[in-house]
Amino acid sequence: MQLAMHSMLATSIGIAAVFLLLSAGCSTLPSEQAARDPLASIPHFASLLPSNQRAWRADLAVVPYADFDGDQVTVHNVRDFVYQNDEEFVVNYLDEQFDLNQIETVDFLVVPFNNAPSLAHTMLSFGFRDGRYLGVSVEARLEEGEEYSPIAGALRQYELIYVIATERDLIGRRTRHRAVDVYLYPTKATRVQARALFVDVMKRANKLASEPEFYDTITNNCTSNIVRHINRLQPGRIPFDFRVLLPGYSDQLAHELGLLDTDVSLTLSRREHRITELANLHIASRQFSQRIRR
Repeated sequence: MQLAMHSMLATSIGIAAVFLLLSAGCSTLPSEQAARDPLASIPHFASLLPSNQRAWRADLAVVPYADFDGDQVTVHNVRDFVYQNDEEFVVNYLDEQFDLNQIETVDFLVVPFNNAPSLAHTMLSFGFRDGRYLGVSVEARLEEGEEYSPIAGALRQYELIYVIATERDLIGRRTRHRAVDVYLYPTKATRVQARALFVDVMKRANKLASEPEFYDTITNNCTSNIVRHINRLQPGRIPFDFRVLLPGYSDQLAHELGLLDTDVSLTLSRREHRITELANLHIASRQFSQRIRR
């Protein structure tokens, strides 16, 4: 029985890896051309070493970083774009100051792919006592003219970027202009845990600003980085599981591990925390973050 279970797990992991190579990504969905021929979106092979000096796509051109001064942190280059559509936007970056003692919550966001719901983009959002929320989205950093390809992502063709942005930017762009669902789950993280996670995430963003890394479709993507942050603070909190490789099921895994702040079934929790319509309805509101939380 144990041997059979190991065999089934290995099979699941193999299938997950294939799915990710053919279908996944923590950026945007592949184009129709890339879906027909995944290599079609690879304009050239990147340099052997990662770099922050390339002709980046406009929405990924600016790297965020944080300055710490005791309990005070200034986050530079917080993205707050206004989107006409997914490709046209008004560029706007903010420098925001936060008090680490005011961090109250951390939420887990899941964005399933329409054509492959077992796959998803995942993000974090930190809530502060003054009502502000700061989102973090780990993505493949694309150059001008590049389209995301999962195969290219496994061949060191993209750098990695931590997009730090307002929720209206990260969520509204996806629900309105990419027409995908977004699920926003409150977590059970304590204030102390949320603060530690926030600091760890900001330090990682700082490291990437000075020491760029290659994105990897399987090992260095949106979900793997979130897992790495949590396990660095609480070793072994998230065990190896195929649902990390297939992040469309990551909310199921988080639910089973007791990471989500809910006592209801996963089915009901998904229904309660799907914020797609609310995000579209309140996209222009200055109270966007409060409105999407009902």
